[in-house]
Amino acid sequence: MSIAILGAGAFGTALAVALSANGPVTLWARDTSWDRDNPRLPGVTLPDAIRVTDDLRAATQADTLLLALPAQALAGFLADHAALLNGRHLVSTAKGIDLHKLTGPSSLLTDACPKATVAVLTGPSFAADIARGLPTALTLACANRDAGKALQHDLSTPVLRLYRTTDVTGAELGGALKNVIAIAAGVVIGAGLGDSARAAIITRGFAEMTRLSARLGARPETLTGLSGLGDLTLTCTSVQSRNFRYGQALGSAQPFDAGTTVEGAATARAVSALAARLGEDMPIAAMVAALAERRVSVENAAEMLMTRPLKEE
Repeated sequence: MSIAILGAGAFGTALAVALSANGPVTLWARDTSWDRDNPRLPGVTLPDAIRVTDDLRAATQADTLLLALPAQALAGFLADHAALLNGRHLVSTAKGIDLHKLTGPSSLLTDACPKATVAVLTGPSFAADIARGLPTALTLACANRDAGKALQHDLSTPVLRLYRTTDVTGAELGGALKNVIAIAAGVVIGAGLGDSARAAIITRGFAEMTRLSARLGARPETLTGLSGLGDLTLTCTSVQSRNFRYGQALGSAQPFDAGTTVEGAATARAVSALAARLGEDMPIAAMVAALAERRVSVENAAEMLMTRPLKEE
């Protein structure tokens, strides 16, 4: 099965490096002037098995297409190029919820490409670790069990281990929602509130993730797996996480690189809107959205969370 990765950001490039251990991989980029050394993933020279191209039509001739595009850019990409993707195996690696449709990437793909087989690749991982060949375990979610098995085989390598599930909703929501909680964890550390407060945010944030996911039909065991709890743990405890670093910057009132993609900021806004529509209480997500939009100070956000009515866990 031929494989192409659409999107040459850090994660897409890292996946290309990892999968090239199994055979040739095509990596599509809008800008290919960097040749074999992608500035988005410094220190990594692409193996010869990776063909870099800016020809989207040529890249989409592959049987399996991994879409390594930001969650908020996916809808626009599909509006322009869905015809090239339809009928293929499409694997989304985006972790977010679309701000306008309030759905995850898999729904966008299914609506735009009804003849495609759609899957989601998610879980605890940093691009730098994958590119360096460090052991990584991810979740591959596909509603079609047979297609999922085939993709699991084709996308696994000696150091990239995939666990399979048919719960696309749960896997996708785990990956999206953990970014919101990671921002909150970063805010706590940036503001100097301590590790105990971070542990509380992670725990109560996981409760929010579980509630909303269950309401949308996810299986509880999916959220306690790699795509939920696993990814949450990694993202809330490492400065490699862009969402965590963004939260740190908010908490310490420091500037943050506007060119860095922070999926959790937009997802917090989308989640807040979705929760309101469903009548779900998600105070941490709401606070992250308010902080990202500068509608509340860190001090006020902490006070509002700590003075909520006392309740059972």
